[in-house]
Amino acid sequence: MYEYDVFISYHRTGALVPAWVRNHFHPRLAELLDENLPREAKIFFDEEITSGGKWPYEVRSALQRARIVVAVCSPKYFYDEWCLAEWYSMAKREQLVVPGQGLIYPVIFCDSANFPGYAHERRMRDLKNWNQPYAHFQDAPAYLDFHREMERIAIELTGLLDEVPPWQPDWPVETPEPPAPGTSRLPRF
Repeated sequence: MYEYDVFISYHRTGALVPAWVRNHFHPRLAELLDENLPREAKIFFDEEITSGGKWPYEVRSALQRARIVVAVCSPKYFYDEWCLAEWYSMAKREQLVVPGQGLIYPVIFCDSANFPGYAHERRMRDLKNWNQPYAHFQDAPAYLDFHREMERIAIELTGLLDEVPPWQPDWPVETPEPPAPGTSRLPRF
């Protein structure tokens, strides 16, 4: 069965994108989606995986049990093996159900000119004007515009969630291969 309404997919390394998702995007999406749904909104955000959790397993499991992927797009997103696995997993699901049914909801964090062609085939929400990762951005007048845009996103997602196909236990999920273990620097005797 589905467990999550939304799976937030984003480039997890670096400073700006993860901080923006943590400080602004995830909290606003969670509260506004919850206000628009007749039930409690459930969002998978990987920073909520508990310490000691098996990160790859939990990400894979959440992706398989999520209705929609919200992709926070930046140029590095499309070079990250985990981001691509999340995108392609949901794209394969789209192909299995009704072609044209969007299960990937992309938002632009920055520099969409360098996105690959398949990303440009999708209608994207442009959030570049509000990509300030710092917590004090919430006190800026521009934050009201960001909040209004997030309200529109929540309303659109609510409509998309109503159209998601029934869950299937064999939804395809891609994950990158784990890296090979490094070689030891110390000689063994």
